[in-house]
Amino acid sequence: MKRTSFQASLVQASLAAAVMLATAWLASPVSAQQQPQPAVTQPSAVSPAPASSTPATSTPAAQSAAPAAPSASAPDAAPADAGSRPLKSAAPAMKELSPWVMFMSADIIVKAVMIGLAFASLMTWTVFLAKSIELSVASAKLRSALKKVADARSLAEAQMALGTKEGVLPSFLALALREARMSAGISSDTGIKERAASSFAEIVRAEGRRIRIGMGVLATIGSTSPFVGLFGTVWGIMNSFIGISKSQTTNLAVVAPGIAEALLATAIGLVAAIPAVIIYNHFSRVTKSYLELVSRASGAAARLLSRDLDRSHGSVHSRAAE
Repeated sequence: MKRTSFQASLVQASLAAAVMLATAWLASPVSAQQQPQPAVTQPSAVSPAPASSTPATSTPAAQSAAPAAPSASAPDAAPADAGSRPLKSAAPAMKELSPWVMFMSADIIVKAVMIGLAFASLMTWTVFLAKSIELSVASAKLRSALKKVADARSLAEAQMALGTKEGVLPSFLALALREARMSAGISSDTGIKERAASSFAEIVRAEGRRIRIGMGVLATIGSTSPFVGLFGTVWGIMNSFIGISKSQTTNLAVVAPGIAEALLATAIGLVAAIPAVIIYNHFSRVTKSYLELVSRASGAAARLLSRDLDRSHGSVHSRAAE
């Protein structure tokens, strides 16, 4: 009985050892898949198992362990292939930006604003050239006329000195002679002088209106061009943001051209406005100087008229005394 119980315990121990070996054999492929390097193809670790225990289980384990080696080595091969190929940039290349390219690429509203501002700038420089020539010629003629009549003693003598030339001072002299002729027989010199001064003031106002022609254009361009350019900029930036929302990208190569086209409208507006303001201020000073010359001419004609009136009354009194 003792030998039988001893043999039974020996068989149970042998069975327990066989179960442990089979469990270790089946668990070895799972551990090989978790390791970074293939370490399952070692015959020394698998061969000590008895062939009689579970010969059928060795084949599935080896087959399951064999594909694990390429999967473990695949991550190591992928970086090498990725490093051998050059990386391509996904960002588009930024196109060359020049004023003409930006103008041609702009929206139709922004183009209209730019063309209008360019035309306003052209008008500014046209007015500048025309008014410069007009004011210089008018001032030179009036100064020359004032020098010629500086030594004249009467209206008739002043007219002879000037000749048949047209201008502001000949107009004053002609008006004074006309008033003196129409007021012949009137003994009050004060009334004649007041009527002549009123006529002189009308000529001064008319000359001021004539010489200021074009100044309103400069004032309008100088005050409105920045706002017109700002309107073009706002419109262009609005279209640029709409394009950004459609393309769904904030890449600088996509955003920069639209914003640059919008800012070009503001730049052209400033180019039109700044010279217009400077030229307007310049012509304001030059026009004021010219109107001072006109006032001098009016005073010269009034003095000659007063001399003629006094001389005529003196001759009347001398005849009466005789």
